[in-house]
Amino acid sequence: MSTTVVTGSTSGIGAATRAALREAGHAVVGVDLSGADVTADLSTAEGRQRAVDAVLDRCSGRLDGLVACAGLGPHVDDPARIVAVNYLGAVDLLDGLFPALRAGSGPAAVAVSSVAAAHLTWETNPIAAAVDSGDFSGVEKAVASAGEYRGQFAYAAAKNALTVAVRRRAVEWGAAGVRLNTVAPGAVDTPLLRAGEDDPRYGASIRGFTAPLGRHGRPDEIASLIVYLLGPHAGFVHGAQFVIDGGADAALRPHAV
Repeated sequence: MSTTVVTGSTSGIGAATRAALREAGHAVVGVDLSGADVTADLSTAEGRQRAVDAVLDRCSGRLDGLVACAGLGPHVDDPARIVAVNYLGAVDLLDGLFPALRAGSGPAAVAVSSVAAAHLTWETNPIAAAVDSGDFSGVEKAVASAGEYRGQFAYAAAKNALTVAVRRRAVEWGAAGVRLNTVAPGAVDTPLLRAGEDDPRYGASIRGFTAPLGRHGRPDEIASLIVYLLGPHAGFVHGAQFVIDGGADAALRPHAV
């Protein structure tokens, strides 16, 4: 039986992924703030290390899959916390659990990014310097130009940085036999999206935007793609990002390739 870790496992896409993996026969170790197999706050370095240590203890240093799904939405007022969870909360677990994945059977990992990752280039990403230096103390200042919308700026920056981080690891991970990809959901009906709909800054635009397919996505639809990417039928899929957004990115950027 494959053992797979899912962060953000108690709600939204993470909960749907946990359920889909269990249905597919995986032993799943959930990580979340509460109600999970491993409780840890991924917004702090101590919490991220706690999560890594607890997972390694549970799986005895051998892991077959990892889904880095935990995340915060742009409605959160603290941009540094958004970056800490959405970027470091994924990357630190990817790196911390890489040795265990190398010891696994047909190992693969998926990081949950966002279509918002394409709203910036790496050259214009306000946290690119922090990512390259490892010093995240200036995140709030870096996104301050967005004013009350700094949460959205931080969210897009963190998701862009996460996608770049996955691509940067493709050579090393591929050589080790561990596949690593990202999925980039659009608007998905989750508690995170509903919190955004209730926010006075973002609510109207979220409620007013409809993807070309005419609806929001469902968490189980994103989970099905994640399960595929972890499985043997995706054996040659590596270092890629899969947009799953009902056609929203194609409508906004029809000439992007």
